[in-house]
Amino acid sequence: MSLKTLTDLETLRGAGKAGLARALARLERVAREEEAARLLDEADANPRGEVLGLTGPPGVGKSTLTGALVKAFRDRGETVGVVAVDPSSMRSGGAILGDRARIPTDPEDRGVFIRSFAARDRLGGLSDLAFGATVLMRALYDRVIVETVGVGQSEADVAIVGDTILLAVQPASGDALQFIKAGVMELPDVVAVTKSDIGAPARRARDDLEGALSLGGGAQDPGWEAPVALVSSQTGEGLDELVSHLKRHSEFLRAEGRLARRRKEQAEARLTAALKGRFGTEGVRAAKALLSDLTGGPFAREAEIARVLGDRLTAR
Repeated sequence: MSLKTLTDLETLRGAGKAGLARALARLERVAREEEAARLLDEADANPRGEVLGLTGPPGVGKSTLTGALVKAFRDRGETVGVVAVDPSSMRSGGAILGDRARIPTDPEDRGVFIRSFAARDRLGGLSDLAFGATVLMRALYDRVIVETVGVGQSEADVAIVGDTILLAVQPASGDALQFIKAGVMELPDVVAVTKSDIGAPARRARDDLEGALSLGGGAQDPGWEAPVALVSSQTGEGLDELVSHLKRHSEFLRAEGRLARRRKEQAEARLTAALKGRFGTEGVRAAKALLSDLTGGPFAREAEIARVLGDRLTAR
């Protein structure tokens, strides 16, 4: 596969991990060009797997939990792609990209692929490039885990990309009042209390979370109540229960067209977020007037809207 151009999805499926790595590197260089939109729209129209969005505050153990989930999915014969987003320095713009060091994998295992991204100037927990990488990897793997940077109470980008949202919370991170505050607590389909091997504090956190969720937090879809699992990534305690919760939510999504509706809503939200980041609120309003006249996939439409709005700004 040439490094000078992106290829089609079928060729990429046979290119292995090295081919995907080269395609993602190329995608980063031509992120807003026609060839990128063409490949991403093809991938968007041909999803193979489901996306697990993993979010939570810094230090909760997201990367360690990601590693444990990768192993659990691989033990079940599923292929796994991981998009790990690291925070960027406000001073230099750089990022260590060290999350993958906490995700142990066999380099010879062709069924696992991990790609790190810097959050750059985006504050919602993901980067723009991570969105495209997730769509592409979703067309290639049975499972895609998107691990956000450490987020607080209001960052919600993970809801634009994840089919199932897993919120990780650590013991002694807040009382019941803290948990019922609006924001990220409105998003999860499943909640994991990490570091459960410390005992009583983990059980208290679970009880507080279950109380908060019973007041209306979590569960984006009517008919689903977000379960809370106690998990220790170090000992493996509770991991089977967590995977069982994720499987039940997957089955729930695939019933009555819920998954298709969620992905359609995500595509619209992602388009709005991308345009707002580039052109502001006025740009989003102008874009809505253009959408009805455009055809093609979501990435091609985004590129065309951005071109038109960019031309208008230049002409001023």
